[in-house]
Amino acid sequence: MMAISALFDISIDELLSNERGMKKSDEYLFESVTEYDIDEPKRYDMKFGGAKQFVLSGYEGEKIRVRLVSNTLSTLQNDFKVKIDDIRKRIDVDVIRKNGISEATAKETVSIFVQIPMPYVGKIEGAVNAETVEIRSLDCDSIELDVKTPNIILNDVGGTVEINCNLDMSVVCNSLKGYLAINQVSATSKIHIPEGEVFTAVTKGIGTSISYEKDGRQTECFDTPDAENVIELNGIKSELVICND
Repeated sequence: MMAISALFDISIDELLSNERGMKKSDEYLFESVTEYDIDEPKRYDMKFGGAKQFVLSGYEGEKIRVRLVSNTLSTLQNDFKVKIDDIRKRIDVDVIRKNGISEATAKETVSIFVQIPMPYVGKIEGAVNAETVEIRSLDCDSIELDVKTPNIILNDVGGTVEINCNLDMSVVCNSLKGYLAINQVSATSKIHIPEGEVFTAVTKGIGTSISYEKDGRQTECFDTPDAENVIELNGIKSELVICND
């Protein structure tokens, strides 16, 4: 088992659980996986640079997993290094480009999947430049993302979520569970929420406004004052359209 593990760069745990076999498929031709054991609650500070797709999710395990995949970049393992530093109560994660690989190339060729062990999740801070950003199956005190993306998906995410982005965005949210803040300057974004969600909408900053759409048409506001769930727009000269889909 140890010889097979070393030969194929697969941990003993993965061989026994067959997790690697389940994740490894014909979906991607090239991949690089980095893991680190976690044994207590941590704060996560992560910088990923450019990616075509970025997915951050929680799972019931004890390792942080960073998986880089590509269908076109055969030198993936040589061109990218994942650095994980354990500093007291904080985990720092950095994806470092090598061999002259530009951020533009990373955005065209590489997708990043990150799994964080739910038993040890504290505050999460992350930065990424991607075509699509997805956060799923995460419930923690605080998630703050500095992103450059036109598309964000929040799937089963709870707690306080702050999104800092000065691009026009489409935010798809399958449910509201807590506080969601959109922080923007000179941008117009839309957030799509399921019909029947109860929330209150708040604007802060200078020249910010919130409007509402239902079935693609502008409508009267449908938020509920003093609701537990909050959607907040912060910034300068920005607009947020809340869509009931």
